[in-house]
Parts: sequence; structure tokens; C-alpha cells
Amino acid sequence: MINRSNPDTSDITTRVIKSTFVTGGDTCSAMLHVPEGTGDTQLPGILMVGGWGSVQQALTISFVNRFVAAGYAVMEFDFPGWGLSGGWPRQDINPWRRVKAASAALAHLKSQPQVAAHRIVLWGTSFGGGHVVDLATQHPDLHGAIIQVPMLDGLVTLRATPLPRMVQLLGLGVAGWLKPGTAIQVPTVARKGEFGTMDRDNAWEALQMGLEAHPDAKYVNRVTARSVLTIGFYRPWTRLKDVQVPMLIVGATRDTVAPFVEDKVCKVANSHLSVVQIDADHFDPYFEPCFPDALKPQLGFLNEVMPI
Repeated sequence: MINRSNPDTSDITTRVIKSTFVTGGDTCSAMLHVPEGTGDTQLPGILMVGGWGSVQQALTISFVNRFVAAGYAVMEFDFPGWGLSGGWPRQDINPWRRVKAASAALAHLKSQPQVAAHRIVLWGTSFGGGHVVDLATQHPDLHGAIIQVPMLDGLVTLRATPLPRMVQLLGLGVAGWLKPGTAIQVPTVARKGEFGTMDRDNAWEALQMGLEAHPDAKYVNRVTARSVLTIGFYRPWTRLKDVQVPMLIVGATRDTVAPFVEDKVCKVANSHLSVVQIDADHFDPYFEPCFPDALKPQLGFLNEVMPI
């Protein structure tokens, strides 16, 4: 959608508790958002797992605020090498290492005194949706999981990339893998038709609107070229069959960044999975007018699997 706007959640006040946790020797930054005035009450928790180039509060803050307003404690975190977290090389993505980092973040969330450790739901968007699939298979004690515009099949994602762009990215990825010293980096998000890992579905406009909502935030719009080499090998849909907790999958019918693989989800035939499709591209769910359509089934799911 072209006429996007940031959702207005200015009526919601939250208390933010900053903390850190360690994964693989790297210190990661986390923020726990809780309703104002909750005191020592332990609340059911939601762990937010971001996407390909995400950092805390990037595009997700409207979901965070609405979940907090519904009575949940919500934690975001930065992956190693990104945002406020430590780690080297900077701006590098390895999905399997990210799953380990997200698992450490889950343990950290459970340790927070404001959170009921036995009542947790995972939430993942885009590339992070795939990570949530992996985490859900590893943690059957969870109350549930939500994945929004998920990247479930890296091969499909690569095939959706125009061939000249894909060849250029993969070429730089191989060079970056072989090159010693400073890693080769490319733009994470680019204007339509320009070079970067994401230029479709009005990705550039989404980035600018996200930054407008956080004028003091600094975003490094770079990712290591070698990160692209991992995409085709990362296919979380093959592990959907192993999910043993309720999972809501919110797919976008016009997603050309991480096309929704409805056929593969249906092929799995796992009764724990429920699917909602919305008329949207990859970035529409974060903004008005699509945001309410994405949010409503998620709040309904939370009320069903983990009521306040």
C-alpha cells in the first residue's frame, strides 16, 4: 500500500526496563516493556524476534505497545552484531546462530521478575518468523507462537529476487566469504530498483517511516554480503511438522520479499497451526491502514492461548 502511516499508540504508556544477556560470548541488549503501575505483578510474556535487518523498536513498536496495553510483558532484543548489542563482525546474519541467540533471549525473559516464566508466547516477523518456528520446536513448554509475514523457505525468497540482483548479491557473498579482513557489506534496504538486499514492497519507504517514528534512533543500513549465502539453505517450513504448540501464521497475499508459501504450510497438515491471510505486501502490516487487520487475529490468538 502506498498511503501508509504509522499507527497511533500515543495513548499507551509503558515502563521500559533495559537489561543485557550473553550468548556465544557476546553481550546483547534487551528491553522489557510492561504496563505502567503493574508493580511486582508477574505478567505473561511475549518475546519479539525481529527480522532480517531489524533492531529493537524498528517497525515493531506499535505491536509492542498494543500487546502491553492488552496486559502482557513484551521483550525485544538486538541480535549479536546489531543495534546496541556487542559482537563481531557487525551487521552479519547467520540464521542458525540467531536461533541460538533468540533461545538465550527466551531464557533471559523467563528470568525477569516481572514475567511469569511458565506463560510465554513467541512472536516473530519476516526472517525472525523462521527463527520462531525453530524455537517453537525446541521449547514445547511455550503457550504458543505467532509468526507474521514469515520467511519460511529461503529458496522461494531467493527465486523472488530478480535474477541480475540475485547473481550480484551471491557473487559479493562469495567474495565476502573468501576475503580476509573487513567484511564486505551491502545496503540492507534500498529504493525500488536500486542495489540492496530488499528494494521491493516499498521497503525504502517503510524504513524511512520507521525512522520517523524514532527520530533519535540510529540505524546502520548495511549487512554483510556473505549473509545472503545463508538464505537458500534456511528453510524453516520443513520443521513446521515438529511444532507442538499452538502457532498462528499471518501471511501476506502480496508479499514479494518473503512470499508466503501457503502450499507448503498446508502440506505439513499440522493441527497445531492456524493460518490467517491478509491483503498486504511484506511491510504493510506495520502501518495503517493494514495494521489493524494484522493485529486483530494476533490479539484473538493471545486471548485464546494465554489469556490475562
